[in-house]
Amino acid sequence: MATVEGGENIIKTAVDKFGRIDILVNNAGILRDRMIFNMAPEEWDAVLKTHLYGTFNCTRPASIVMRQQRWGRIISMTSTSGVVGNAGQSNYGAAKMGIVGFMFVCARDLGRYGITCNAVAPSAGTRMTISPEMEAAAKARQEREARGIVSPSSRPAAPAGAPPRGPADPEDVAPLVCYLATEQAANINGRILFASGGNIRLYSNPEPIRSIYKIGRWTLDELMTLMPTSVTQGLVNPAPPQPAEEKNSYSQLHVL
Repeated sequence: MATVEGGENIIKTAVDKFGRIDILVNNAGILRDRMIFNMAPEEWDAVLKTHLYGTFNCTRPASIVMRQQRWGRIISMTSTSGVVGNAGQSNYGAAKMGIVGFMFVCARDLGRYGITCNAVAPSAGTRMTISPEMEAAAKARQEREARGIVSPSSRPAAPAGAPPRGPADPEDVAPLVCYLATEQAANINGRILFASGGNIRLYSNPEPIRSIYKIGRWTLDELMTLMPTSVTQGLVNPAPPQPAEEKNSYSQLHVL
């Protein structure tokens, strides 16, 4: 489905077999983790082709059939790597946040035809995330978190007193995806949800939270004075500069 023909063939097969297509779940994925300064163009392209192009290549032909039916559900997998960011995954984060932007527009394009488009950010152990390379990356991230180099993971904390847990089960994500495909979820359109284990979240869609205004153009001197006490007040760098020795260690941890 990384090609136009592949996506069209998937949708055609469904229509030929069942006579219509009501639900599309865009779920294919690969990882090519690398720090941005070590990433090869081929690693960037492979991830974008699979995740972002694959989502478009399946959604486009499916939307044509669903529009004629005036009913459909499109659910695409995104990731917190795009929504909040994750070190070493610029290709994956870009693809997954691209899916979010794509979903926002499709929700507006298709909603009038009874079609909803939503994104789910799952967190679970799968063939894509459980591998020697990914286990090494997870261990490296834990070390960086302990040293304050990066902010803690967005994965929800376990309840107090609960035993240590491994990766969540992918089957824990399935009920939410199924729910979004029901008639009852008709008013859920253009939204990002998170599922991991027994935890389900609704993310807020981007919206302005602070602003300043003047008639005419701002000068740099004005912004230097006003921004720290208004629009950007209280913002914290999630990955602040580290001493030289920390930078070297940080790089070594991420050369996969």
